[in-house]
Formats: sequence, C-alpha cells, structure tokens
Amino acid sequence: MEIKEILEKIQNHEISIEEAEKEIKNNQYEDLGYAKIDHNRKERIGTGEVVFCQSKPDEYLSKIYMTIYKENGEVLGTRASKEQYDLVKKDIPEVQYNALSRILKIEKPKEKIGNILVCTGGTADIPVAEEAAETAEFFGSYVEKIYDVGVAGIHRILSQREKIEKANCIIAIAGMEGALASVVAGLAKVPVIAVPTSVGYGANLGGITALLGMINSCSNGIATVNIDNGYGAGYLANQINHLACQKGRAIFATLQIK
Repeated sequence: MEIKEILEKIQNHEISIEEAEKEIKNNQYEDLGYAKIDHNRKERIGTGEVVFCQSKPDEYLSKIYMTIYKENGEVLGTRASKEQYDLVKKDIPEVQYNALSRILKIEKPKEKIGNILVCTGGTADIPVAEEAAETAEFFGSYVEKIYDVGVAGIHRILSQREKIEKANCIIAIAGMEGALASVVAGLAKVPVIAVPTSVGYGANLGGITALLGMINSCSNGIATVNIDNGYGAGYLANQINHLACQKGRAIFATLQIK
C-alpha cells in the first residue's frame, strides 16, 4: 500500500493509527526473519522486487513469493526449477512457468510499449535470450526476437536490418568468442546490451572468453552484463526502452503545441 493510500484510509477512518503504523513499516520492508521484502521498491525505482529462486529453501521461497504476490498482485521469479514451480503452484494455481527461460511469474495485464530486439548467435543461447525477453515484457516492453544469427553466417544478421533500425535497444546474446555484439553495434544507432553466454568449447572458459571479447569490443554503444545474465540485460533494456518512449511522447507533445 502506498503512503498516500494509507493516509487516505486514516482520513476516512478505514484503518487505525496502529494499523497505519504497521503498513508504513511494511512499506519500507517486511521482515520475515530470513528475508526482508522490499515493498517500497516499485514506488522508489519503478519496478517491484524480483525473486531469485535458485538455491532458496522451499519454505523460504514459498513464503517470499506469496508475500510479494499479496502486496503487488504480480511476481517475477528467475532461475526457478520445475520443482519450485510445482511448490508455488500449490499456493498460487495461476502461476506460470517457462522451463526454457526458468521464469516463474504471475503477471497483471499491461500494455507493452516501444521496441526491444533480442538476438542470439546460436540456438544454444536461446534460454538466456528468453530470460531477457520475458523480463523486459514483464516490466512493460514490447520485444521482438531473432535467433540463430551468429557471425558464422553473417548474412543472417545483415538480412535483419529493418528490425535493427526499428528497435529502441538491442540485446545481443552469444557464446563462443562473443563477436555478435560487435557486429550488431556496428549496424545499430541505439544502445546494444551484450550478454556473454557459457556456450562454447573449452577455451570459451565458461563464458569468460565471450565476456572479455564483448568488453573489449571496438564498436561503440555496447554495455556488457555478466555471463548468462539474461535478467540483467532484459531489465536494463526495459529502462532504455521506456526512456526512449518518454522522449518520443515529449517530442510529439511539443509538435502538437506548435
């Protein structure tokens, strides 16, 4: 509950001072003992808290997920297993799970705005791409995908110039030597978020080779996130996309005034 809503309820005698005090404390964070749920995050930064499901004990995950759901009416969980999906589904039957992206979510209907393009070097990179795409969509961005357009057959990415030119932000996901991000950034006018993946033979070093290649790219406008971090890329792309949409609306409003 937001501060304004709490104050209105006090004014309308719908809640007591003691209840309001509890709500205000919860508005900062709710202490479950093993976790402190940041209920105020959406008001503070624009998006609610996300649950990193991997390695969480069953009892903790279930309680954390339900607590956020009761407060926000929606939850995004990342790196979830099928067993964790089955666990949460017992309490929240409408929860959805994508085994490819490992996203566990309950989502309110929302308009998807702007345009984010997600591309991969190969099909082995798709799980990370799906994590990125679903994250951006959950936070209200429209996402297009072009998969398996790596530099080994460079004509494949070159044939996608129209989609590249329409995007407000591009996520380039690749393993091996990670060259895709450099090529995409050489074709695009917008920011490119590079995601190295752990896909590759021994000298890929679990994604370190792709990571170093992307960090050392000579192409302009590349920001590189951590290995296999589709969530981080999707979140950052969503922020860039929304900023681009806000700028577009401001320009349109100025033109209307003139």
